[in-house]
Amino acid sequence: MSETHCLAGPYVLHALDEPEQATFEQHLRGCVTCAVEVAEFGETVARLAEDTWSAPPPELRGRVLAQTRLTRQLPPARPVRGRRALTRWWRHPALATAAACLLVAALAAGVTFTVQQQRLRDERASAQFQLAHVHAVLSAPDAQLRAADVAGGGRVTVVASAGRDSAVLMLAAPDPGAGRAYQFWLMNGGTPHSAGVLNGGQGTATCVISGLRAAEALAVSVEPVGGSPAPTLPIAAQVAIR
Repeated sequence: MSETHCLAGPYVLHALDEPEQATFEQHLRGCVTCAVEVAEFGETVARLAEDTWSAPPPELRGRVLAQTRLTRQLPPARPVRGRRALTRWWRHPALATAAACLLVAALAAGVTFTVQQQRLRDERASAQFQLAHVHAVLSAPDAQLRAADVAGGGRVTVVASAGRDSAVLMLAAPDPGAGRAYQFWLMNGGTPHSAGVLNGGQGTATCVISGLRAAEALAVSVEPVGGSPAPTLPIAAQVAIR
């Protein structure tokens, strides 16, 4: 693979400087192989951005305000005449209940918001880590793109880098059926090692798979939800990575 061919991954991720980008775009106009790789890489990166993070639910503020409207409000304040009047106020059941409701609503809203913020930070960090890993694989000098059809329809695309010991796998296949899920495998001399399993009914996914050095191929099979210790035959798809 020439140095120019190796620029397909960084080009998709906008990681080239202006001279490199101009050189590659001129090369791209006459190279079918690079055009296919750019299209495949672009689709892979786009799929990685799906379902990676979420903001606090927009209805959170509305729920808090709605709870406030439903909470019984305190009557107009009266001048407090000494300690005795203050004590009687706290002994009034209706007022005590209203105060407790307001306190619970405020605490619940605060806890929910804090949890959502932490979840958002965690998901953003996870997405950034995954994208950095993808960038490393796609921009590796030895990155190789291969694809195979999935039995029953669909396609699996793999960008593998032996130097990075990782691959980016993108699956676009039909629903595997009720109670079934797609599972990925690292194949080494016919011996399979599970590399992950999707949720039941999920047919599209993009993931990073590590530990390629001992593998000869990546395979996809259809298994019961939750996965299996060994692939169910026949294999749905297999892509050689060596």
